[in-house]
Amino acid sequence: MPGHCHSCNIVGMQGTLSRRAGDRLEGMCEGTPGGARKMTRISIGQGCDGIERLEARFRGQAFSPHRHDTYAVGITLAGVQTFHYRGQTRHCLPGQCHILHPDEVHDGASGTSDGFAYRILYIDPCLIQAASDGRPLPFVSNPVVDLTHRQKNALSAAWQMEASIDDIGRIEIITAVADILMTACSDAARPLPALRLPGLLRVRSLIAARPADRHPIDELERMADLDRWSLARQFRAAFGTSPSRFRTMRQLDQVRRLVISGIGLADAALDAGFADQSHMSRQFKRAYGLTPARWAAALV
Repeated sequence: MPGHCHSCNIVGMQGTLSRRAGDRLEGMCEGTPGGARKMTRISIGQGCDGIERLEARFRGQAFSPHRHDTYAVGITLAGVQTFHYRGQTRHCLPGQCHILHPDEVHDGASGTSDGFAYRILYIDPCLIQAASDGRPLPFVSNPVVDLTHRQKNALSAAWQMEASIDDIGRIEIITAVADILMTACSDAARPLPALRLPGLLRVRSLIAARPADRHPIDELERMADLDRWSLARQFRAAFGTSPSRFRTMRQLDQVRRLVISGIGLADAALDAGFADQSHMSRQFKRAYGLTPARWAAALV
C-alpha cells in the first residue's frame, strides 16, 4: 500500500563504512591524475532505512558514466559541478539543487580547476512512490533546480550529515523531497495511470529478499497478477527501474556487504548470483562509476 512501503536497504552498511574508513573514502574517482585524486574525499553521512547521505569533494573528472536505481538529490556547496545528463551538459552552481531520476545515465566532473563539493541524498524510489499517494514516480526533466525559500527550509535537516535520522525526521525528509519532485515534475499536468501496487510490491519484495535467484517471468506474473508487459511498464512507473535492473542493484548491494565483511571479490560475485567476477565488475562500474577493486581498496 502507498503508505506502508518497506524500502530495500540501499546500502545497509553505513556503520561499517564509518568503522572501516573513518567516515571517509579516498581516491574513488577513475582515471584522474594523482593530484586530482589527492583532493578526492567522500564522507559518509548518517543514513536510515531507504536513505543514504554523503558529502563529496572532487577536482577534475569525478565519476565516469553510470546509473543507479535511486533518486539522487544533491546541493552544490562550492565550485561548479558539471555533468552530462539526457544528452546535455549541465552545470550546478553553489546553492543549486540537482535531481537525478532513477536509472538515468550521468557522470560528474569539476567545471573549473578549483574543484567542487556537494552533499547528496540517495532515496529509495519506493519511499517517494509511497509519499506520492501511489502515483507513478515524478520525473524532473531539468535536473538543475533553484529551490524556493520554503523548499530550502523543508529540506534543511537533510543536509545535516552527522545528525541521526529518527522516524519522524525520515518521514519529513521523504515528504520534502517528494513535494519538490512533484512541483518540478514535467509530467505534472498529464493524467496518470492507476498502478496495481499490491502485486508490484510483492514482486519487488521477492526480488529484494533473494537477489541471487533468477525468478522466471511467469512466477512474477502470478505474484503481480499482471501480464508480463503490464508488469514491466508498471514496475518502472512505480519504482523507476525495471525488475531485472532492480535485481542487479540488489545483487551489487550484496556484493558490497560481502566485501566489507572480508570476502574476496570473486567469491562475493558468485555468492550474489553473478556469472563470475568479470560480470560483476562490469555491472559495478555501470552502477557506481568506479571499479569494485578501487572501491574495496578505499575501505582499507
